[in-house]
Amino acid sequence: MGELDTNIWSSLPVPAILIDENDQIGDLNPAAEGFMNNSAKWLTGQPIWDRLAVDAPLEESFARAREQGTPLFVNDVDVGTGNRPPLVCNLQIAPLTDKPGWMIMLISPRELAGRMTQSHSVKSAAKSAIGMAEMLAHEIKNPLAGIAGAAQLLSMSLSPEDLELTDLIVVETRRIVKLLEQVEQFGNLSAPERREVNIHDVLDRARRSSLLGFGAHMKIIEDYDPSLPMALGDPDQLLQVILNLIKNASEAADPREGGTIRLHTFYEHSFRLRRADGSGQTLPLQVEIIDDGPGLPPDIKGDIFDPFVSGKENGTGLGLALVSKIISDHDGWISVDSVPGRTVFRISLPRAPAAPKEST
Repeated sequence: MGELDTNIWSSLPVPAILIDENDQIGDLNPAAEGFMNNSAKWLTGQPIWDRLAVDAPLEESFARAREQGTPLFVNDVDVGTGNRPPLVCNLQIAPLTDKPGWMIMLISPRELAGRMTQSHSVKSAAKSAIGMAEMLAHEIKNPLAGIAGAAQLLSMSLSPEDLELTDLIVVETRRIVKLLEQVEQFGNLSAPERREVNIHDVLDRARRSSLLGFGAHMKIIEDYDPSLPMALGDPDQLLQVILNLIKNASEAADPREGGTIRLHTFYEHSFRLRRADGSGQTLPLQVEIIDDGPGLPPDIKGDIFDPFVSGKENGTGLGLALVSKIISDHDGWISVDSVPGRTVFRISLPRAPAAPKEST
């Protein structure tokens, strides 16, 4: 490549991969290095389909596009690399005119922009939940207390066989009141007080607390990047997020056999979130909570961060909505990839700004 071509190649905002006539990686730009989570030096010469997993019958169409010298467009497919959860992407593939048999592939992750759009919808849903909480708390909680009190009074004059009915009324009204209190908590969350945070300190606090309580039957493994820089966030709210995710993983495991949760951190310098308005932000700090449980129910996997969506029996569906709201308020991103035996919640956070250097 000439100097201008090299500059353009390095500046492309989307992952780009050159594929030679033998379906081996000929070169890739910095964005593709970040997407593949490996260096160009290590990846060059390796078979593309060994390093890139596309959830579509692509190889035959790819060969035909090469033979006919025509472009190929593949939309909305899962693309994985073996060392990160798959992302929903659009692929644009075209032949290189100056290198017979060579192809260029552009990978446009849709999930990043989509997740930001979803985060806006979560915020809108949160506002609706807040308004609903204000109304329900005032209009329903007091009458429910009256209903429970009346049922308890009735139980004093009922026969033992009829007590089951009044007990049911009391139990159900208390359950609804508890739900309303959780909705209020969801709505009353204050804005994060962001500052420099050592994310490993947050993870350690969450791990110790979990092992003393709901996660006592679990094995929690630390897999930290020791060179990870400071994050920008509210340590108490981030602790709430991690505790919620560990608790979900613990509750999904068999209480008799337990399971394993891995807390994994790493730095991805090219991870950039594209907002719906076209702007973007770099979120290089990655935190993954990985468990070996049964996985999320397929029918709710795409809506798991929405309020009142739950995979648990008698679950309120507010825990992960609260997690998503906190991460969104941190200008971060959260995603989930789940199959039976492996569920990964991935949190991407901004890095704390570097302290200004003192003048000498």
